[in-house]
Amino acid sequence: MSKKTDKKTKPGDSRIAENKKALFNYHIEERFEAGMVLQGWEVKALREGKVQLTDGYVVIREGELFLVGCQINPLRTASTHVSPDAVRTKKLLMQKDQIRRLIGKVEQRGFTLVPLNLHWKNRRVKCEIALARGKAEHDKRDTIKDREGKREVERALKHRSR
Repeated sequence: MSKKTDKKTKPGDSRIAENKKALFNYHIEERFEAGMVLQGWEVKALREGKVQLTDGYVVIREGELFLVGCQINPLRTASTHVSPDAVRTKKLLMQKDQIRRLIGKVEQRGFTLVPLNLHWKNRRVKCEIALARGKAEHDKRDTIKDREGKREVERALKHRSR
């Protein structure tokens, strides 16, 4: 009798979209994971990768978190009885004590909440948000200088190994 080794791949942490601009414009202090309240057509569009996080930010209203400015473009095959809104404000789900802690930090210390990425976790869409502080202009220039320096070193090593 042969044993079957069924290695089911978990749908796990596959990325849907990333906000690379957030890492450039902000110093990331802490990261949090939040669930999202989505409509059916939005989930289908996310599976197709029709999302843009670049202009998104998180606001706190009446003790709840909302993702504003995240654009999910509807599919052309969207149902006729649904009127999709691409820039609809989406509610984020987190535990109350985490939300209270975020409220305190955002109001007192000058932090802001930015979305970093959207990903699948156990067949649900999760949004990774960050407690961040804005970078000054000279910090951004330093980041660009470091990035270009790394590229030049990699190019030199690549040419040398040929």
